Amino acid sequence: MALVGTLINVLTVLVGGLLGTFMGTRLPEKMRQTVVHGLGLVTAVVGMQTAFATHNVILIMGSVLVGGILGEWARIEDHLEGLGDWLENRFGSQRDERSITRGFVTASLVFCVGPLTVVGSIQDGLTGDYTMLAIKSVLDGFAALAFAASMGPGVLLSILTIVAVQGGLGLAAMGLGGALGAVTRTTPWVVEMSAAGGVLMLGISLLLLDLRRIRVANLLPAVIIAPAVQVALQALGLAA
Repeated sequence: MALVGTLINVLTVLVGGLLGTFMGTRLPEKMRQTVVHGLGLVTAVVGMQTAFATHNVILIMGSVLVGGILGEWARIEDHLEGLGDWLENRFGSQRDERSITRGFVTASLVFCVGPLTVVGSIQDGLTGDYTMLAIKSVLDGFAALAFAASMGPGVLLSILTIVAVQGGLGLAAMGLGGALGAVTRTTPWVVEMSAAGGVLMLGISLLLLDLRRIRVANLLPAVIIAPAVQVALQALGLAA
C-alpha cells in the first residue's frame, strides 16, 4: 500500500491531538506551559544537531537569506495564518493561547520541517519502506498531545499539512522512480536540506519558548534552495 508512513503519521497526530484537546482544560496552565517549553528545548537541541551537520555553512546561510526574501515576497506565513483564521472563524473563535490559528501554524511547522519528514517520505514513496516515518509518527503523536493540551484543537488541523507535505513528497518520489537513486540521511543534498530545516527548527523553538516570534514559515524556501544548490555544485564539480 502506497504512502503507509503518511497514513500512520496522520493517525498518531489525530490520536495525540484528540487526547491533548480532551486533557488540556483539565491540566493546570503552568503544567501546560512547562510541557510546551520542554518541547521547545528539545526542538532547539534537535535543530542545532541537524544544522551543525552541514558541510557548507555558507550554502546554508545563503539559502536562509534568499529563502527569507522569497518567503516574505510570497507572504507564506500570512497565507498560513489566513488559512488558520478561516478555520478558526468556521470552527471556533478562541483568541487566546488556545487559538486554532496558533495551534495549526505551530504544529504544522514542527511536524513538517525536519530530516525525518524529507527522507522518510521519499523512502516511503520510492521503496515502500515507512520505518523512518513510523518513528517520526510516534514522536509526533506525543508532541501533538502536548501541543493540543496547551494550544487546543487547532493542532489537529496540522493533519492537512502533513498530508500535503509528506504525501506530496512521497508521490513525487514515486513519480521520479529511480531518478533519485539511493536516498539516505547521509546523501549530500539531504544533509544540506536537513541542515536548512534545522535552522528553521531553532526558529520554532524560540516561538515555543516565548522568546521571540520569528516568521519561520517565510523561511521555508530555504529547505528547497539548499539541496538545489548542493546538487548544482556537485554537477559542477565544486562539492563532494
